[in-house]
Amino acid sequence: MAESKMSLVLDRLAPIYKEGVFPGRSDQSGPPSWPDDPFHVLIATVLSQRTRDENTRRAADKLFQALPDIVSMAQADPLAMEDLIRPAGFPRQKAVAIQRICQEILDSFHGEVPSDIDSLLRLPMVGRKTANCVLAYGFGMDAICVDTHVHRISNLLGEVSTRSPDETEMALRAKVPQSRWRDINRYLVRHGQVLCLPGRERCQECPVQDLCDHGMQAKVSSGSK
Repeated sequence: MAESKMSLVLDRLAPIYKEGVFPGRSDQSGPPSWPDDPFHVLIATVLSQRTRDENTRRAADKLFQALPDIVSMAQADPLAMEDLIRPAGFPRQKAVAIQRICQEILDSFHGEVPSDIDSLLRLPMVGRKTANCVLAYGFGMDAICVDTHVHRISNLLGEVSTRSPDETEMALRAKVPQSRWRDINRYLVRHGQVLCLPGRERCQECPVQDLCDHGMQAKVSSGSK
């Protein structure tokens, strides 16, 4: 496969965002106390839906401290779980989903988080982004986790022209070497939080402006040399 624009972008971003980012583990106060095994990654990623990463971290820390394993979560009082995860928002919906996920894993997968995407997608509140996060960060497998940052920045770069995160995932899978798939989420999410802000892109400060269709258009519009 010929070298893609995305590979060049990732090469430049990697030394800037050395640690990268994934749900609930990018807080500046230090590493969380919970492990990055498939179960904890799965639950943290569900908590991360429709909320900020710092809120995911707060909710995950509280939940995993009180209910450290799949059995305790499955058997927990729903109202108590709602209170634990309230910082992540939508506590009732997420508490119901988490308990259903835990029970499904116990009933159908012998208490082990499945390591294939089709099985993961059977779980409540698990879409392709969440499933791919589990594969990439929980199992260390090559997978592309496309959240709003990855979808938006991939289109701004001109690497893809897609209308949905799922379309973006498939387009990137066809263009980017598999060895770089995990890096896409790890670095683009952080870039989207720091410089390439939604609707407020700081193109003149961007280390990949010359590789970015949107960045080069902004440069022309501003009259920069």
